[in-house]
Amino acid sequence: MEERRNEILRELDRKGRVKVTDLSKEFGCSEVTIRNDIKAMDIEGLLKRTHGGAVKIETGTEAKGKYSAESIYRNVVQKKQIAEAAYEFLNDRDTIIIDDASTSFYLAQEIKNHPEKRIAVVTNSLIAGNELAGVGHVELFMIGGYVTGHLAATMGDVAIQNMSKFHVDKAFIGVHSINFNVGLTSIATPQMEVKKAIMKAAEKVYVLADSSKFGGGYLSVICPTNEVDKIITDDGVSKEDIQKAKELDIPLVIA
Repeated sequence: MEERRNEILRELDRKGRVKVTDLSKEFGCSEVTIRNDIKAMDIEGLLKRTHGGAVKIETGTEAKGKYSAESIYRNVVQKKQIAEAAYEFLNDRDTIIIDDASTSFYLAQEIKNHPEKRIAVVTNSLIAGNELAGVGHVELFMIGGYVTGHLAATMGDVAIQNMSKFHVDKAFIGVHSINFNVGLTSIATPQMEVKKAIMKAAEKVYVLADSSKFGGGYLSVICPTNEVDKIITDDGVSKEDIQKAKELDIPLVIA
C-alpha cells in the first residue's frame, strides 16, 4: 500500500493530475482501493482529492516560474489537463499552429515532454517558442511581427502576412470567452485578427478553454462556435454549459 501511494505521488509530480480509473488499471487493483488511497492522502495533506481523481498541491515556490505573465499561473491544473487532452489529438509528423494563449503554452510543454511524436510547430508566442527551441523532435517556425501583449507574442500586419504563408494540419488557440449567443471571443482586435489568420491556415481548429471561460462579456468576436472542430475544456464545466453545448451541437471535449 505504501509503495502504491508513493507511486501515486510520483505520478502527480509528473502530470499534476491523476484519475482513479487510470490508476486502477496501472496498479491492477479496484477503483475503491484507489479512492481509499486518495482519501487518506488528502487527509494527510499530500494531495487534493477531486471528482474522479486527485491533483497536486502546489506550494508558493512551485507556482512561481520563469515567466512574469500572471495568467500562466492561473488555473494551472485545469490548463495542464486540457493540454494533455489536446496532445491526444496530435499524430506523429503533424504540422500545427499554437497561438499565444496561456493554455497553448502548456500544450507546448506537453509536446516538449513527449518525444514519441515528431511535430512541426508554427507559433507567434515567444514563450511557447522558448520552450520548444532546440527540442529534437520539434521543427519550430516563429511568426515574425511586432511583439506585444502580456504573454509576449507577435501581432499586427506583418504577423498576419507571415501567418498566411503557412498551411498546417491543426491549430490550437485560446479564447477570451465562449459566449453561446455570439461565439468565440477575444479581448481586442489585434488578438482577434491573429486568431482568424491562424484559423485560415489550418485544416482543423481546436479551442483550448478552461471552464472559467464560459459565459461573460466580450469585446471582439472571432467566429461562431460551429466554425471550429473541437472545444477542449476541463471537468469543471457546468452541467448547464454542457447541456447548452449539446443543444447547439457544439463539439465539446471534457478532459
